[in-house]
Amino acid sequence: MGLLDGLMGHASDADTKKIGEKLEGILLPEEEVRLAFNVLRDFFVFTDLRFMIVDVQGMTGKKTNYLTIPYGSISRFSLETAGSFDLEAELRIWLSGEDQPIERTLGKGVDTKGIQQALAAGTLR
Repeated sequence: MGLLDGLMGHASDADTKKIGEKLEGILLPEEEVRLAFNVLRDFFVFTDLRFMIVDVQGMTGKKTNYLTIPYGSISRFSLETAGSFDLEAELRIWLSGEDQPIERTLGKGVDTKGIQQALAAGTLR
């Protein structure tokens, strides 16, 4: 991911092992990180049990918000892939009882098929 992509809020693939280490003590002992994406200091994660959005706050980054979304709370999702002129993909996830989706912009080259599989595996069980 280039700095410009990060500044524009575009997510890029992250190393699942490193993200798993950052989430040590938060994830369940048997929980496995399947996919992870960075947006500057923030990241979002698909585990075998849940979807998480991690928002690192403040100048020092000591304050962090961990939003856990059980796959059972996801009522629907869409993933619009990048095209020739639109170089970014768009992920939208609707939660039960919510009108507005959670939206994330994904940079070029992000594993959109992997995201589709992770969400399908979690929500269609």
